[in-house]
Amino acid sequence: MITRLGVASVFVFDYDEAKRFFLDKLGFEQRFDLMMDDGMRWLTVGPPADPVFQLSLSAPGPPMHDEETARTIRGLVAQGALSAGAWNTDDCRATYAAYRARGVEFLQEPHEVPYGVEAVFRDPFGNWYSLNELNEAALDAEAMAERFGPGDAG
Repeated sequence: MITRLGVASVFVFDYDEAKRFFLDKLGFEQRFDLMMDDGMRWLTVGPPADPVFQLSLSAPGPPMHDEETARTIRGLVAQGALSAGAWNTDDCRATYAAYRARGVEFLQEPHEVPYGVEAVFRDPFGNWYSLNELNEAALDAEAMAERFGPGDAG
């Protein structure tokens, strides 16, 4: 049985630039930075508050993708067509202020949403991320169904 998500991936165009963004601007920690036998770089980072989770920073291309596929992926990322997920924070407004001061580009300032407070930022490549301060309703399927109607929340 699956117990938790251990590694998630996001496409980046430059490993070193991505590493600087996640470590210097977001305050993440490096987990691994290794060259694999097949020539692939295994670079993972993660938030200090979750020492087990790894975000794999992956550049589209060989050995995982042929050049046409890599070009398509780079185009989608650059257009801002891909969300790379949601990060939780205890205080969205304070995190927003700290990240803006470090030069993180925000697409949306913090605002109230049914599940708490949300802001949206992007990385240097075009991936966008939701920054969420969750409220009690966020993990309450019944409360969310009341706000949004019945669905697949439970």
